[in-house]
Amino acid sequence: MVRAFLPSHADGPEVRAELEAGLAELAESTAAPELADMQVEWRELPPEDYANSWKKSWKPFRVGRLCLLPPWKDWTLQPSEIRLTIQPGGAFGSGRHATTRTCLRALSQRIVGGERVLDAGSGSGVLSVAAALLGAQSCLGFDVDTNAAYIADELAEDNGVEARCEFRGGDFSVLHEDDSGFDVVLANIYSDVIQAHAVQLAARLAPDGWFMFSGCPDRHVPETRAAMEAAGLVIDELRSRGRWYTFLGHKG
Repeated sequence: MVRAFLPSHADGPEVRAELEAGLAELAESTAAPELADMQVEWRELPPEDYANSWKKSWKPFRVGRLCLLPPWKDWTLQPSEIRLTIQPGGAFGSGRHATTRTCLRALSQRIVGGERVLDAGSGSGVLSVAAALLGAQSCLGFDVDTNAAYIADELAEDNGVEARCEFRGGDFSVLHEDDSGFDVVLANIYSDVIQAHAVQLAARLAPDGWFMFSGCPDRHVPETRAAMEAAGLVIDELRSRGRWYTFLGHKG
């Protein structure tokens, strides 16, 4: 099933006929039997503030020591829990994606306090902010999406850790010469990017530090593992959630 929405002012017989014709052309061009004779159902929705009504169904959730909550939600935390205030957005930014949840759980288990953290492909900044909340001394994140740094800065400010989090827009070229010797190196990005930059990621890791690379689908595990091992990294643990895999380890 595919569901789509049209504002009432954009609806009408011509628009509906055009959409139905497009679906018929799709069925013909793909020769997919499941698309043939597909029925289209039109339904008028009652007036509602759809921009905000979804908030009613957004539920807080826990990952290790972290409890992820939206800004508008009050919640009684357990003594051992740490609140991570998050603005629900895309799959990765919300913290609910399988790779993000795995990384958050590992951070909850492994961060002991005082670490310097590098977050490659930091996106919304959720991993850096989580590490800071768990006790990391400083977190440096960078992302090729130049808008991501602005969003990540806001997340850090919302959680009161902006003084310990820095975010930059760009690739590895935004790192300075002294941006090295990190106790923890994180990368929750596409596995082909990890493969291509495994050597650069390893170079930023302190000799006694540990790494966590995620975002690897099951079919890419062998070549991703090979790239990390070729970069001199030792894989201590391989965690899976659904079809997604996360590598944890240290320098060889």
